[in-house]
Amino acid sequence: MSIITIGIDLAKNVFAVHGVDDNGKAALVKPKVSREHLLPLVAQLSPCVIGMEACSGAHHWARLFRQYGHTVKLMAPKFVTPYRMSGKRGKNDAADAAAICEAVTRPNMRFVPIKEEHQQIILCLHRTRNGFVEERTATYNRLRGLISEFGIVLPQKVACLRREIGAHLDDLPGYARQCIGDLLAHADALDARIDEYDRIIAKAARDDARSKRLMERPGIGPISASALLASIGGGHDFKNGRQVAAWIGLTPGQYSSGGKARLGRITKAGDPYLRSLLVMGARAVLAGLGDKQDGFSRWARSLQERRGYWKAVIAIAAKNARLAWAVLKYGEEFRLNPNAA
Repeated sequence: MSIITIGIDLAKNVFAVHGVDDNGKAALVKPKVSREHLLPLVAQLSPCVIGMEACSGAHHWARLFRQYGHTVKLMAPKFVTPYRMSGKRGKNDAADAAAICEAVTRPNMRFVPIKEEHQQIILCLHRTRNGFVEERTATYNRLRGLISEFGIVLPQKVACLRREIGAHLDDLPGYARQCIGDLLAHADALDARIDEYDRIIAKAARDDARSKRLMERPGIGPISASALLASIGGGHDFKNGRQVAAWIGLTPGQYSSGGKARLGRITKAGDPYLRSLLVMGARAVLAGLGDKQDGFSRWARSLQERRGYWKAVIAIAAKNARLAWAVLKYGEEFRLNPNAA
């Protein structure tokens, strides 16, 4: 009988493959497949459903397998765990492949959108830039902690730290002065790298018509627009904008029972980087409201007065996520009105 579903446990060099036929019986069990033999093995099979965990290299393999007519679906590893066999089989690559094969057939399973190569190129820029930002923050924190050992305590704000540190360099003894100077020089180099990546990402956003439409929305700049486009793509993997907001983790967790709805804090599921960009954009919107009287500004101001600052921030971020899906899904058919709420 022909194989209809395959589960592949991905790795660096040795993969596990588990396939079942239309009766649900194992028809292809290969616990050890080398990297160079995996693609020829999949290529010779009739088109079927291939399930994999969304991990390093998963999108690359998904693009390769789709070239041979297969339907590839990626899942978060935590959704596969409940289907893993326990007892004698325990945790091993073969059991993982069988669990993936079982999980991918579940009707209510949630899947990860497969990213094309150009999307991963843009995300590569974002990941690298974000790494430099985190390294810069760590450098300033290290610097602040070191000078505190010599009785020098400066404000946390970077601009204040850089402005006041010069007056205290002569107070540092011995090699401590050299250490602090090297940390400041390293932070300056990171600033230059971050500025360069900001320029590249902004240029890529301006050159893309979809990103330009996203930037029409208050709270979405070049960085956010580029990240949304690279993460969501055409939006075809989501039924509506609410799914996108939930996927990013901007919707409240629900603890309901007995017909009584209890909504808690936001779930913070999904990509924290994308969520942080939308939240920072929403904070910028509230900071720049001033006396603006357009529909969106009146709505945001009223929401902040009624529900408080942070709930207004999350509401604006969630609205932008939902509208971003509509822009990417419908393209020119959907036009944003910056003045609308």
